[in-house]
Amino acid sequence: MKKIIISTGGTGGHVIPAQVLYDYLYDKNDVIIISDNRGLKYLDENKYKIKKIDVPKINKNILGLIPFVIFFIISFINSLLFLRQKKIEVLFSTGGYMSVPFCLAASILKLKIFLFEPNLVLGKANLFLLNYCDKIFTYHKNIKNLPKKMRYKNFVIKPLIRKDIFLAKSHFVKKQNKFTMLIIGGSQSAKKFDDLFKTDLIKLSKIFKVKLFHQTSSENLNNLKKFYLKKKIKSEVFSYTDNLHKIVKKCDFIITRSGASTINELVFLEKPFLTVPYPFARDDHQYYNAKYYVSKKLGWLIRESKVKHNFLYKFVKNLIKNKKLLFQKKKNMKNFIKGYDWQKNSNKVNSFI
Repeated sequence: MKKIIISTGGTGGHVIPAQVLYDYLYDKNDVIIISDNRGLKYLDENKYKIKKIDVPKINKNILGLIPFVIFFIISFINSLLFLRQKKIEVLFSTGGYMSVPFCLAASILKLKIFLFEPNLVLGKANLFLLNYCDKIFTYHKNIKNLPKKMRYKNFVIKPLIRKDIFLAKSHFVKKQNKFTMLIIGGSQSAKKFDDLFKTDLIKLSKIFKVKLFHQTSSENLNNLKKFYLKKKIKSEVFSYTDNLHKIVKKCDFIITRSGASTINELVFLEKPFLTVPYPFARDDHQYYNAKYYVSKKLGWLIRESKVKHNFLYKFVKNLIKNKKLLFQKKKNMKNFIKGYDWQKNSNKVNSFI
């Protein structure tokens, strides 16, 4: 039995893979998830063994640089002491700046270090940590920004799909007599999504039987509920939930950002989607995520700046009138995920331990 920590934090895009890795590893190992304060809201303390060690967010402001350096050094020292105290042997990092102090401390202690990169573009933290790791797990052979001299460290695995989603795939969901849509803003929600499609949704609801599920921020929850109620749009509005897949299974069509975890879960559940990549994502990685899956004919893609009045109305109207468009996407997804096996993927990761 190995003593392992999984370093994560920040957004759901980092924390969800950490959850899957924990499920892969905990049966045969002593595993702890380390998270910063932001990542804790995505973790169930009843299900996972968790330790909080906060890491300061990088501050580009000159006045904020000195406090950042001080707090970063404190985070590094805390990481070093924790690794020694718990006699940790293996570190998994799911990316982001919050994992840097732990990885540097693990390197000093000569521990095995495994990185994880779900995106088509290698993140800056993972790029920096490549020199210290044994392997980096990815979903693709050709990752942008991965130096040629480091390609031997790239180990391709199947997407990290949560076990409850894997098990839920076979559960039957009664089909509704309405066209059901889900708008997903991501783990932090997308404020722009709250307003981007309002006019088109009103128009759709007056012509077709439509039911809308909409994930928004907790701050805008009541405002959006009141809007849909006022416009008589049949809807369910909610904030972040671990059970999003249960809502996904009820829907005919999804509008989403392009986080790697979200896209892979939609493909696995065979749910056609239109992706609108977050335009300010670092290195435009959401666009490249979306572009890859759309090139496999698994969904549709549009830049946020290209979304004009009537776009969504015309797009969804076409889907409702031509159901074969959705059927073909579902068929492509089924072929794409053929052979996916949760246990085999788990065994592949465990083989390094």
